[in-house]
Amino acid sequence: MKNRAPFIVVVIAAALVLGCKVGPNYHRPITQTPSAYRDFSETPEVQAQTASFADLPWWQVFKDPQLQELIRTALKQNYDLQLATERINAARAAVAVTRSSLFPQVQGSGNFSGGKEGNFQTRSNFLTLAGDAAFQLDLFGKLRRATEAARAQLLATEDARQTVILTLVSDVASDYFALLQLDLQLQITRNTVQTQQDSVKLTNLRVDHGVATKLDVLQAQQVLDTANAQVPDLERQIAQEENAISILLGNYPQAVPRGLPLVQQPLPPEVPPGLPSSLIERRPDIRQAEQFLVAANAEIGVAKAQFFPQISLTGSAGGVIGRSSAFSSLQTTQLATWAYGAQVSQPVFTGGALTGNLQQALIAYRQSIQQAFGDVSNALIGYEKFHQVRVRQEDSVADLRESVRLSNMRYKGGTTTYLEVLDGQRSLFAAELTLAQAQGSEYQSLVQLYKALGGGWQQ
Repeated sequence: MKNRAPFIVVVIAAALVLGCKVGPNYHRPITQTPSAYRDFSETPEVQAQTASFADLPWWQVFKDPQLQELIRTALKQNYDLQLATERINAARAAVAVTRSSLFPQVQGSGNFSGGKEGNFQTRSNFLTLAGDAAFQLDLFGKLRRATEAARAQLLATEDARQTVILTLVSDVASDYFALLQLDLQLQITRNTVQTQQDSVKLTNLRVDHGVATKLDVLQAQQVLDTANAQVPDLERQIAQEENAISILLGNYPQAVPRGLPLVQQPLPPEVPPGLPSSLIERRPDIRQAEQFLVAANAEIGVAKAQFFPQISLTGSAGGVIGRSSAFSSLQTTQLATWAYGAQVSQPVFTGGALTGNLQQALIAYRQSIQQAFGDVSNALIGYEKFHQVRVRQEDSVADLRESVRLSNMRYKGGTTTYLEVLDGQRSLFAAELTLAQAQGSEYQSLVQLYKALGGGWQQ
């Protein structure tokens, strides 16, 4: 045994020094990306700014303290995020298990037995100890490639968690702005109800004094009835939106506290998207797709290594200590055992399915990049256009308010019918609701742009 020990040490050292990794080493694929995002307003010079709106942490983008508190609660309690974290723990364990194959596997065992024979004249006790060791020489990098693949899967799992964070932050913010939009529409509707109730009372008084007709009262009542019908539907939507936010926060359905009203929510003065090349590094879904590509590439090396001989070294050692007595005599026995060996295996046939997996991962990676640029382009266009809609709708509401004021003056002066006032009030009510929707859409498009650029998850 002593004479063969140096030989075994030399074999192991040679395996560690001369061992290579077959299969292709990973290199990021060359992907053609546009030099600027498609946008209707920003010039290439503006888009070429290094700084990006997405570089800001979410608490600097969403400045409403109550919204910040809701997001923090969601990051602590959301179940999807908890599941993503547990998947990371499982992936880390898988890496540890795979990597352990690079080291000798040692297992020990022990056994104790004893007994008496014939009229209790003979007693015996035996202790057996044994140890087994196995070590697979990674001459062609099979185990190292497998570890590389497992580590890439771990990184992909971590990126998947970052995607969950990015989605969670944006969903909470988007739903919160939708809730504020509904609050504003409900406030507009209740104000309209109050105004029309006063209008109906005033019209009834005019009927009593003979300066209005019963038709004027019915027309005023129509606008009041329309507004009243809107209230329960808006209350339904508000309750359902609160339930959706509660689930995101990991709570049972309940009321959601508000902070600043929608019209007081700050908007950033500008939203530079930054360099398109930085999108590949910032978006966690792209990084996840790349890690899947790394893993598929490493699996090719594992498959290629199977075509080369697999060499395993084994060894075992142990001993037996026993004591036996016959009548008055007592004897102690000690025995030592050891064994070693080597095993070589050579595969005859393996399939080539992993090459197809690599190509699928490459296609998925390039597709994720293309989809990301589409998301950013849609979000940039959406934010710009919703801003324009909101500004023009504000002008429309201002014009209609002035029109209603003048119509009321003309009606009171007897130069027009109440139908003109009624049409103006209906149009103003609808325009105010549309403006609230446009304001909510502008804020939600800002959230979508932040998400499309991959903002917020880095922190």
